[in-house]
Amino acid sequence: MTEELGNFSPQERAAQEERLRKVWETPKGIRYWTSVNNSQIGLWYGVTAFAFMLFAGLLALLMRLQLAVPENDLISADLFNQAFTLHGTVMMFLFAVPIFEAIAIFLLPSMLGARELPFPRLSAFGFWSFLIGGIFVCGSIFFNAAPNAGWFMYPPLATDEEYSGIGADIWLLGLSFIEVASIAAAVEIIVGIMKCRAPGMRINLMPMFAWYLLIVAGMILFAFPPLIAGDILFEMERMFDWPFFDAERGGDPLLWQHLFWIFGHPEVYIIFLPAIALMAMIVPTFSQRPIVGYSWIVLAAVGTGFLSFGLWVHHMFATGLPQISLAFFSAASEAVAIPTAVQIFVFIATMLAGRVIFSVPMLFGAGGLIIFVIGGLTGVMVALVPFDWQAHDTYFVVAHLHYVLIGGMLFPVVAGIYYYFPFFTGKKLSDLWGKVAFWLMFSGFNIAFFPMHFSGLRGMPRRVFTYPEGIGWDWFNLLSTVGAFIFAAGVATLVIDILRPKPGPRERNLNPWNSGTLEWTNDPQESWGMRSVPIITSRYPLWDQPDLRRNIEEGRYYLPDAKSGERETLVTSVLDAEPIQCLRVGGLSYVTIIAAMALGGVFIALTFHWWITTIVFAIITFIAIIVWLWTGTAPIPEAPEIDVGLGLKLPIYVSGPASVGWWAMFITMVGDGTAFASLVFGYFFYWTIHEDFTAVVSGPGTFWPIVALVLFVVAWVLTLLAREFNNKGAIGARMALVAAFTVTVAASFAGLAGPYVHGMDPTANVYPATVWILAIWTVAHAAVGAIMQLYCLARSFAGRMTAEYDQDIRNVALYWHFMAVTAVVTFGVIGLFPMVSA
Repeated sequence: MTEELGNFSPQERAAQEERLRKVWETPKGIRYWTSVNNSQIGLWYGVTAFAFMLFAGLLALLMRLQLAVPENDLISADLFNQAFTLHGTVMMFLFAVPIFEAIAIFLLPSMLGARELPFPRLSAFGFWSFLIGGIFVCGSIFFNAAPNAGWFMYPPLATDEEYSGIGADIWLLGLSFIEVASIAAAVEIIVGIMKCRAPGMRINLMPMFAWYLLIVAGMILFAFPPLIAGDILFEMERMFDWPFFDAERGGDPLLWQHLFWIFGHPEVYIIFLPAIALMAMIVPTFSQRPIVGYSWIVLAAVGTGFLSFGLWVHHMFATGLPQISLAFFSAASEAVAIPTAVQIFVFIATMLAGRVIFSVPMLFGAGGLIIFVIGGLTGVMVALVPFDWQAHDTYFVVAHLHYVLIGGMLFPVVAGIYYYFPFFTGKKLSDLWGKVAFWLMFSGFNIAFFPMHFSGLRGMPRRVFTYPEGIGWDWFNLLSTVGAFIFAAGVATLVIDILRPKPGPRERNLNPWNSGTLEWTNDPQESWGMRSVPIITSRYPLWDQPDLRRNIEEGRYYLPDAKSGERETLVTSVLDAEPIQCLRVGGLSYVTIIAAMALGGVFIALTFHWWITTIVFAIITFIAIIVWLWTGTAPIPEAPEIDVGLGLKLPIYVSGPASVGWWAMFITMVGDGTAFASLVFGYFFYWTIHEDFTAVVSGPGTFWPIVALVLFVVAWVLTLLAREFNNKGAIGARMALVAAFTVTVAASFAGLAGPYVHGMDPTANVYPATVWILAIWTVAHAAVGAIMQLYCLARSFAGRMTAEYDQDIRNVALYWHFMAVTAVVTFGVIGLFPMVSA
């Protein structure tokens, strides 16, 4: 293949590099923060997530000091409650998931052989949302306003405004805002992995890290939306007294537990699988051979992700569920151990088949696996219903949780930091400091958390802020506190090792570990990612493709230049990674920061019930997003095709399933559909626990829901007709869009007319509240759909949407497919189901 590659003189290469450097350069001064480059966003994400972890660790040390001795009065009960709530919240929502999103944003382009992920501005928007939301939630403790009802926020304790105060609102709205960042990252990761791989990197040649991140991002789409749906119901009860969890008015606190743990148990594997992904990169490198059983570990990861959604009742064994439910979920909880074990055995087999080089990354990785296996064994124990009844809500569960999460996540993350630090900086961390940090962390962790198994078995409940003397918990708690500080000393050693000045390497070595994967061709001194986008024929191209690095650096592959002055990367086919488009991605932008800050203002103002401020920030958010879309998506290029090198010309503009925008819309709507399905689940959950659920209050009748259903279907058909008419001329498309918008508005009024005309009071009973929430959800989405119709109309008049350049209308038509399904389900359920079930 070498003779077919591009061949440039040293002067030509220097000119190419100068143009690339200018296009991809990181700005200086205040404009540095407008960067959307994956290397900057990933770094900001990682540093911020790690800072939040250190904050949560300090809260943990404060709690351990309080529990070190019996009858301690170091801190008050209320401060202790705020500390343990924030500790769990920050570790789960602000560190465990974001740290892997950070790693993914930083590593994936180089790992996939791409210049950039497809939506860099979306990544930037996600980071700023994460930062603002995290500061809002964490900062509440300094004003004695932090959430204090536990990181799981169980009602009725958390819905009691007298007890929980504004802290519960901060938790609900702050985390809802943060979840926006998580879903944005999931969309970016899925589309990036599926559509931006280097030519030749077929789906069965992807690095293990990419496979795991693809599975995890998919899990986020199905796990996070139920929590968002639960947050909406929760906040509607707190803000407007809609009784979703009030048993006296037909609600049920158990619905929150279902929605929370449908998120919460997959969350454990959303955290665990990326850590295993890091190990899947580290183990082959230090065994100096390809991973054993590539297909097996991929199938095991898929199986783990799938089974994790059948385990949520694992956390609800003590709530009085039917025996058949207990048996099913107990069996599922045991079954998930099988694919998890397969992944660990694959690592062991790889090390046995190779010649292991013992290093600090391997040390942390092996230590993490040992700790995780212990946590897995106790997980099998609590999956057994009789044992769970005894250990539920005791410190045994605290020990189990930390063995799983710290062993399964934190230790592999530290292994990844030592492994990838040369990738970030070109310099290695100290082996000596790393070994000291490991032994402090490993010994400190086990001294801290292993005794908790015994204090739990002796009956010590979770979340107590003090305890009496002489009941057998004293020494266990003191030992745990000592271990926690030893562990903290290990973390401090790691931080010092990262921050201390380091001498430069004697010689430039971009691959100090002799790894076989593609990311190690990246030069940390340059911001363009791949110097040229290579052709890949192996899972470990640096081992199997001679001269690959030199050919990449000499610009002998695709996109060796930036003559257009635009940031460009390749889009390839999903399965075989055949080049199909030269994608121009967004560059420096203030609009992402403005949009994130304005949306954060909406959530913060809602928290304090500042309605006018909320409206103002909502308007600013809307304007910022419209400007972002108008200026940054689907621009009409100066030419239909561009020469990407090696004699290949590719289109700059594509639409429909070939475009990354279409995929982003589809993936976003899958997550949105999951949230909607969670609300529908709530409707039928209430129906199953009440004999007369739909007969408590009259309404909404059948007439108005059926009218709304029919009109929404008509609006959908008109939108599809606009897409078809656009292929023949602008006038027909414009008329169809105007008609679709008009019908959408009429359908929205009809959708709200049913409960309104029948006088359904959402504060009186859970049935009218549920009807209203489904109707409002659908009408809110219809409002977005109407804005999309007007947007397409404006793009058509501006000449930015034509028969040839029709990405906007095709993406909007895709949205309306989901909108039509939502409307049919909503108005079919609230209008027809009461009549059918009567």
